[in-house]
Amino acid sequence: MSGRKNMLITAGIVCAVSLIAAAMAVLLVSGRCRALSFELLDSVCSEVVEREPETLKTISAALKAQTRGNLDGALAGGVLSQLGYRASDFSGSPYRQNVLFALAGFAAGFSLFLFTFCYRNRAESRRIQALAAYLEQVNSGKAVILSTSGEDDFSKLEDEIYKTVTCLYQMKEQAVRTKNDFAESLSDIAHQIKTPITAICLSVQRMRQGSPENGLAQVETQLSRLTYLVESLLILSRLDAGVLPFHKEETDVFTLLVLAADNLQELFAGAGTSVEIPEQGQIRIDADMEWTMEAIMNLMKNCMEHSTGGTVHCSYAQNPLYTEILIWDNGEGFAKEDLPHLFERFYRGKNAGEGGIGIGLALAKEMIERQNGTLRAKNRPGGGAVFEIRFYRH
Repeated sequence: MSGRKNMLITAGIVCAVSLIAAAMAVLLVSGRCRALSFELLDSVCSEVVEREPETLKTISAALKAQTRGNLDGALAGGVLSQLGYRASDFSGSPYRQNVLFALAGFAAGFSLFLFTFCYRNRAESRRIQALAAYLEQVNSGKAVILSTSGEDDFSKLEDEIYKTVTCLYQMKEQAVRTKNDFAESLSDIAHQIKTPITAICLSVQRMRQGSPENGLAQVETQLSRLTYLVESLLILSRLDAGVLPFHKEETDVFTLLVLAADNLQELFAGAGTSVEIPEQGQIRIDADMEWTMEAIMNLMKNCMEHSTGGTVHCSYAQNPLYTEILIWDNGEGFAKEDLPHLFERFYRGKNAGEGGIGIGLALAKEMIERQNGTLRAKNRPGGGAVFEIRFYRH
């Protein structure tokens, strides 16, 4: 119901109650006035008879003429009572008219109240039916935007129903997207696991046929790849579930970069790649040492794969808003078509190495973003790829 309808209903209820109250007041006042009039007339007549006893017959004759001889129901006390009169004998038509007016007002007020009550119930019934019809449409999947019908007692309920329905639709869409993403991820995982298993099976078959030809080394390589894949998938699943703990503490950036490079020293030596980390003063970030180092190692490995025999460079700086860490190489850089998809899971770019799985960059991005940071990739103007990490201070 709109505000105007609410005002009309309120005005109708007020008028109905006012009419009923006025009718009751008229009845009470008329009865009281009749009693007072009788008492006054009785007092006057008693005073006159007391002073002039011979006037009793005159007064009695006058009263009989006035009341048409109604002498029944005499009450004790007073001259009028002794003569057999009562208050109703003097009310006459004015009192009856007052009673009729009061009854008419009472009937009008009751009718108006009944009409207003029925109208309000009917309006509320229509609103309830409209909301019920909307919920039926929601259940059947044909719900439209719920249009507001003005401000009334149901407006808040209407708003809450619409918010709840909107939230449910969003949750449903999110669940569908999650299901589709899970199906795609499962397909990618199956494909990634299948590759090393197939390679291991082939190596075992060659070894059984008497042709080892580095078969054991290949099996070890594929097992290492499979182990890394399983560990990465476990980490991703914990990230998705929100159960991977991040123990944030003040961490020196230079120390973080040096430790990450030291853990990759064997890989860098095998690829003939060096790491350059200049010391640029003491700069600290609030982050989890272990997982942040894991993310940086993945970025360094990616740069190493694209700059064989070159150098992986690192730098860092801080301003009032964030701490920035840059990791770049002097290779060919990212292909233009790869840039929008670099951080997608199991995506392997145009220039990806043979042993790549396509999960390292996705892991790095998840770990950094869970610690109030951002990770971007782009090509340097002078050539090479660069990863830009920012840890925001607030």
